[in-house]
Amino acid sequence: MLESSVQLRTLTVEGRPRSYLLYVPPSAAGGRPPVVIAFHGAGTNAEAMRAFCGLDEKASENGFVLVYPSGTGRRDDLLTWNAGNCCGYAERQRVDDVAYVNALMDDLATVVAYDENRVFAAGMSNGAMMCYRLAAELSQRIAAIAAVAGPMAIDPVAPSRPVPIIHFHGSEDEFAPLAGGIGLKSLYRASKFSVDSTIRAWVNVNGCPPRPQVTQLADLAGDGTTVTVSRFAPGRNHSEVLLYLIAGMGHTWPGRQPTLNYLGPWTQNIIANDLIWEFFARHPKPAA
Repeated sequence: MLESSVQLRTLTVEGRPRSYLLYVPPSAAGGRPPVVIAFHGAGTNAEAMRAFCGLDEKASENGFVLVYPSGTGRRDDLLTWNAGNCCGYAERQRVDDVAYVNALMDDLATVVAYDENRVFAAGMSNGAMMCYRLAAELSQRIAAIAAVAGPMAIDPVAPSRPVPIIHFHGSEDEFAPLAGGIGLKSLYRASKFSVDSTIRAWVNVNGCPPRPQVTQLADLAGDGTTVTVSRFAPGRNHSEVLLYLIAGMGHTWPGRQPTLNYLGPWTQNIIANDLIWEFFARHPKPAA
């Protein structure tokens, strides 16, 4: 049973029943709050993503609305997104998940008067790939994206405007390997793009300098992971591309201990939720 603070919204897109979870914290009351749409990984669902990423606490602290969409599949707990060349049911059935997100935002507007210039997308794995697709194909509505453990899955990309990108990836990711290809633990046998090719594509699209500013963060946790930050900036319209490369981390969400050891090591040296919100807060979509 859902808590009273979380609503289950349903809609129909292309004849398919679709749904999403909506969390509006008390701190988002009044004014026109920002929105973060958080996309689950392949083989999970909205409820699992909510528990996995822990963004509710960040939303309560900062007054933004959280949306957890669900993909499609033959079982309610094994859902995927059609992010391009991945993944599973959604890709095979050619589900138009961009149209779904577009309809979701229209539906959300009927219950929350949100700030249309501050709608952001964050995702894990296949959900991160979906965020890249939205950045490419729905940039008129998505201000910026955060990708965790998932590269881009479409090529080429031609957004209508530069889209700021923040990406987190572990060197020991065996599901979506840093160098691309098929991971040893991949549930879906699609060959992934490399993180480098993903980042380079968006550096080019956003008009960022090709050489990044590189920073090695202090190892404060002593947990066997280290973090290198590459910042490509400034780009057109104040955009930027940020890459957090975490040596020693697996297919996990930085700062959150995974419920499954199978996903590999996690890092305590950074907290993705803090960095994601700081990034989103400084990158609203320019007013038309």
